[in-house]
Amino acid sequence: MTKYNDLLERFIGYVKQETRSNDKSRTIPSSLNQIQFAEKLKVELIEIGVNNVRINPINQYVLGTIKSNLDFEVPSIGYLAHIDTADFNAKNVSPQIIEKYDGISEIKLGESNYRLNRQEFPALENYIGHTLITTDGTTLLGADDKAGVAEIVTMAKYLVEHPEVKHGDIQLGFGPDEEIGSGADQFDVQDFDADFAYTVDGGPLGELEFETFNAAMAEITIEGKDVHTATAKNVMINALQVAFELNSKLPIHDRPELTDGREGFFHLDKLSGTVDHAVMEYIIRDHDQHKFANRKLALENIVDALNEIYGDNRVQLKLVDQYYNMREVIEEHMEVVEIAKTAMEDLGIEPVIYPVRGGTDGSKISFMGLPTPNLFAGGENMHSRFEFVSLEVMKQAVDVLLKINELNVKYKK
Repeated sequence: MTKYNDLLERFIGYVKQETRSNDKSRTIPSSLNQIQFAEKLKVELIEIGVNNVRINPINQYVLGTIKSNLDFEVPSIGYLAHIDTADFNAKNVSPQIIEKYDGISEIKLGESNYRLNRQEFPALENYIGHTLITTDGTTLLGADDKAGVAEIVTMAKYLVEHPEVKHGDIQLGFGPDEEIGSGADQFDVQDFDADFAYTVDGGPLGELEFETFNAAMAEITIEGKDVHTATAKNVMINALQVAFELNSKLPIHDRPELTDGREGFFHLDKLSGTVDHAVMEYIIRDHDQHKFANRKLALENIVDALNEIYGDNRVQLKLVDQYYNMREVIEEHMEVVEIAKTAMEDLGIEPVIYPVRGGTDGSKISFMGLPTPNLFAGGENMHSRFEFVSLEVMKQAVDVLLKINELNVKYKK
């Protein structure tokens, strides 16, 4: 038996449980399915032998501790993953397993008309000889972030079963609602009781991320004036046309499909309505805090200008900050990044460090006082029917977690 002997089975079992979060809900977690998954995970951790397993009644994190087996103190490490999946069909997930992928062949996704091929997804070339877990083309897979959950639990089971492997206190945390940006809002750093932590929520092999976007959500409501088209001149105010006008005033290049690297953007995520009433939802992103503030101000100025034209404050803007660039915190604690970097290098994995064009729960948790960079979990093409993950990369993620624990033993308090 190896340290990974039940990793695949565990991962498949997790993804078959639907846990999609719901951004319209105001409960914590936002969906009943997450509560059910959390309860099962709690039972599993208890059966494995993890200590102090509980569900925090406020934030609904499943928490547990693997107690130190050292006779001296070292920093306590935390590992975090989220249990929810994104806003794509997540019901009746039916994974398929492709063994010893040749890196060339097209992969048919179940009985659907969808395919994974190198022309559209050149990253497939990186997985020659790997066992790939894909979707059947009708749902997402849920590797984001059930790969991370499975890897942390697999690590925990191995450590409990192998007390000869030396380590300090290790804190485990599995939270809800990361995909809708609210999961870490009530995270309790004191209850978690770690000196530093990692989210295991990244993508391909080697990803090590400590710089994220600053992020905000904007909801814009537009009240029109609907009259008969025959007598509309100088009377009708078409809310949909006002929405188009607003969008046209934003920088034409600043859209996600036209940007990369550290370039920020405005993303029109949703638009619905009629002549009488329209609703727009934007996400606003930028790595630079000053540019981020200017983006929000620009949108406010556009709304003010439209209200000058159409009167009666017909255009209303609600802006909510979601998370901030954790680099601002992490750069004061770069030893946390260096431990992970060294762990990967010791295992022959090349660290891939770049500014992630997104965020993790670690973005918020770092600003709560717990430095929390992000580690790879293995998923590719997340949030879609084309999602897949390599079993071999998941195993390497487990190895990295174990190596971090080993390196941490050198840091006596």
